[in-house]
Amino acid sequence: MMEKMNSSEDVQNYIDQNYWALENNVILIDEFLKDAKEVDVDVLRDNSGNCMIAGIMEHIEEAGVHSGDSACCIPPFSLSNEIINSIKSFSKSLANELGTVGLMNVQYAIKDNEIYILEANPRASRTIPFLAKAIGIPFIKIAAELIAGKSLSKDFINFKPESLPYFAMKEAVFVFNKFPNTDVILGPEMKSTGEVMGIDEDFNMAYLKSQIGSGHKLYDLKNIFVSVKDEDKDEIFEVVNSLSDNGYNIYTTRGTHEFLSKKVFLLIWLIK
Repeated sequence: MMEKMNSSEDVQNYIDQNYWALENNVILIDEFLKDAKEVDVDVLRDNSGNCMIAGIMEHIEEAGVHSGDSACCIPPFSLSNEIINSIKSFSKSLANELGTVGLMNVQYAIKDNEIYILEANPRASRTIPFLAKAIGIPFIKIAAELIAGKSLSKDFINFKPESLPYFAMKEAVFVFNKFPNTDVILGPEMKSTGEVMGIDEDFNMAYLKSQIGSGHKLYDLKNIFVSVKDEDKDEIFEVVNSLSDNGYNIYTTRGTHEFLSKKVFLLIWLIK
């Protein structure tokens, strides 16, 4: 079981609730990169060391949400060319150092323009069928041919997935409505049961299509409920203010309401 924790109290609560599942009373603790962007990269490599970057998928949610539950987009929508080129270089170097033949998946976190490697898996990942459908290249077939001894063609070696003329958005599908009392907060443990895709030349439209495809009924949406943790409150004011300006009714919990009310009062005072 995996959990994000922000304090020693969170750790103690986790132990109290899950002591029965702790194998040999051992807990593994990793440092969590708060507010980091997460990126999935799929690489193909042949026996000669030639590599192809099949896709660079930027997650919509921050790092810490399981990649199977997070929406993600190709090409990346907010990464600089410098970061993209560094990610491509790191991915090819990893594939060559590990000597993988066929497919490899690498997950990165990016915070303050620093790139962190979360994990490298010398195998196909769940992201590769999405890439194959979104881009129209049979990556799995190519990987099988590479394992059988074939080499990558020059066109594949020079392929630039960040230059696609459209956005393809993967969104996870959840069935929380079929399982009462299920925790709907996304985290390190995967909860989705499927995925859909939205494609458009416009990023926002691609995301909207993916939301509609995943079952969200957005055409008659009038009311929006907002409730966030204290450490995330500073980031929501502009979003909530924009929604309110566009005619949505905003409902919140008490703490979020108090925070937003103070922000509105301060904004009015500064304008005056």
